[in-house]
Amino acid sequence: MNFNSILESLLFVVGDEGLSLEEAKKILEIDDDTLSKVIEQLNINYSSSDRGIELTVLGNRLKLITKKENKQYIQKLVDINDSDVLTEAALETLAIIAYNQPVTRLTVDEIRGVSSSYIIRKLVYKNLICEIGRSESAGRPVLYGTTPLFLDYFGLKSIADLPTIEITKDDGVKDLYNSKYSEDN
Repeated sequence: MNFNSILESLLFVVGDEGLSLEEAKKILEIDDDTLSKVIEQLNINYSSSDRGIELTVLGNRLKLITKKENKQYIQKLVDINDSDVLTEAALETLAIIAYNQPVTRLTVDEIRGVSSSYIIRKLVYKNLICEIGRSESAGRPVLYGTTPLFLDYFGLKSIADLPTIEITKDDGVKDLYNSKYSEDN
């Protein structure tokens, strides 16, 4: 079993939140010594100058972060993509946060059906949403909510001024037993 590959995949999936050392040991089903060796090997792999990321332990959490040497190029990317126009995905994410706040990134991901990490970072950068606390659930994930700039951007006095949304439930479940495909005995 290639623990290096598995841990790298796990760290990629969890993104900015990182993975606690305990979670890593539990998922990989390994002990402290083995985890230390895996971390050491990944650090050796990432120490090469042709790699753009590094593994760090912040507090009790493992995280993949970009190398400091690449900061000026990452800043250019942020500057290039920092327009005033919100993409459809950003508007969708913003609406989910506005109507469900306080809300975790995982909840937003579940509603959208795709990862929202990048979009949430961009919305935080644009100051349309912010961290408003921590959930009491396992891992204490960040809770997001809208900012006063969000209200200004959309011309609202308060969140209560958001338009009401009529939700219709169409779960797509068909009664296959009584359909035209059922067998008559």
